Amino acid sequence: MKPTVLLIGTFDTKGAEYAFVRSCILERGHGVLTMDLGILGEREGPGFPVDVSAEEVAIAGGGSLATLRERRDRGSAVLVMLAGSRVLTRRLFADGRAGGVLGLGGGGGTAMITAAMRELPVGVPKVMVSTMASGNTAPYVDVKDVTMMYSVVDIAGLNPLSRRILHNAAGAICGMLERSAPVSNAGGRPLIAATMFGVTTPCVTVARERLEAEGYDVLVFHATGSGGRAMEGLIDDGYFAGVLDVTTTEWADEVVGGVLTAGPRRLSAAGRKGIPQVVSVGAVDMVNFGAPETLPDRFRARTIYRHNPSVTLMRTTPQECRAIGRRIAEQLSRAAGPVALMLPLQGVSMLDAPGQPFHDDEADRALFAALHEHAGPNVAVHDLDLHINDVPFAHALADELLTRLRS
Repeated sequence: MKPTVLLIGTFDTKGAEYAFVRSCILERGHGVLTMDLGILGEREGPGFPVDVSAEEVAIAGGGSLATLRERRDRGSAVLVMLAGSRVLTRRLFADGRAGGVLGLGGGGGTAMITAAMRELPVGVPKVMVSTMASGNTAPYVDVKDVTMMYSVVDIAGLNPLSRRILHNAAGAICGMLERSAPVSNAGGRPLIAATMFGVTTPCVTVARERLEAEGYDVLVFHATGSGGRAMEGLIDDGYFAGVLDVTTTEWADEVVGGVLTAGPRRLSAAGRKGIPQVVSVGAVDMVNFGAPETLPDRFRARTIYRHNPSVTLMRTTPQECRAIGRRIAEQLSRAAGPVALMLPLQGVSMLDAPGQPFHDDEADRALFAALHEHAGPNVAVHDLDLHINDVPFAHALADELLTRLRS
């Protein structure tokens, strides 16, 4: 039997549109499960079976449908239904009742439905047809593989154009389910997570090749804030046997106030899972901003490097490096599993080398001293008199992780 598609949406205002995509999905031979987020209600219903009622969603979100209707406060209603849809979507997928999810919506509907989609693991098909898909989709996609399709016209009735777009969306979710590869890596090569920036690419490339030669597959994440958060989420989902966290630059943005922070939970997932992790301090010599004119006034006198027209880098000071080192060490000290912290004493990025614009021995020494001072007994700190992009340093990282994976 073909996998079932979960349709989530406000059936009270978009019943005809959902009825249409439901019929398209059924024609492809897939089952359909429906979850209603509508609070207005319709006397005649949406015209198709509702498997999870709006009342059930409201209760799961900590409210009641009657109260939401009585209040007539759309904002609070969206929050309750959003919370309920997240709980119930997790439950439906945990019970194996659906294999993918499709939603249609405007602003409120998109917020609720994509929140539910983000509860599902990466690899589970997720298609959102939205009036919001032509703008900033980051709040809806975040770090999950949500496919956003612009509706072009408002989702307010069926016409030749909307029928074509909705038919395409139904075909997209069915095609994903029919051609999807297994989400798990059961029986495959063990997976390693690694982090990289352009200024640490030589190191990560050599380490990756060494690990792949030893029978591992390495998934490299770009340490741009969203990349770090995506990796942390996949670690929590149980994808990885170990972590090679070479490039912890997102902590510089978190501490100093750059634009590529991954938030205060960065470097926590591997510790919660108790899996081996080998960590370094790649690119913590820099804080990221946008174009030069976006640099905050308080930083105008600092050491700046224009990476490209859209990215401006700022060198971290000794004081900032001490704070960054403390935060990294404290986070690693909470880990339940083995941790090795590898320090490249001759520089932490391409720009932090003799003759390069960010070379600053005082700042690097402050960083390394703070890491030593605040690292707990579970963190094995190794000082290597090498630059981060030296081949021997990359080999040392890979060998350290291999030793811990095999122990």
